[in-house]
Amino acid sequence: MPKVMIAEDDLVMADMLTEVLVHSGYEVCGIACTVDKAVELGERHKPDLAILDLRLAHEGVGTEIAARLSSRGSLGILYTTGNVGQMGFLTKADGQACIRKPYRPEDVVHALKIVEQIVSAGEVAGPFPNGFKVLN
Repeated sequence: MPKVMIAEDDLVMADMLTEVLVHSGYEVCGIACTVDKAVELGERHKPDLAILDLRLAHEGVGTEIAARLSSRGSLGILYTTGNVGQMGFLTKADGQACIRKPYRPEDVVHALKIVEQIVSAGEVAGPFPNGFKVLN
């Protein structure tokens, strides 16, 4: 069972994600609202995957989490954002993929499975969920 950490400052969204992921066979090791808490969570639990909101509490940015946990190498990262313009600034140096909010529960699960494929195989083919982008 893959272990997932969530960095999301909207706790309603984070709780929904947790419920959907657990129902889909993932283990959620925790939720963080800030960059520092997310890094602490990642270092403590060593998750396989991370769902990182691009904008977090206290003016935090999800890419900071990825950079600080980069020594883990195999961490699969799916960014979420409500700002379509932010998706254009992300590259594969930041993570594997991004999905635009609002998303359907089944779309975020599908997106996370794609991230798993990218981490394990290095590439993936569509179809992709609505608002999803593989990072280049």
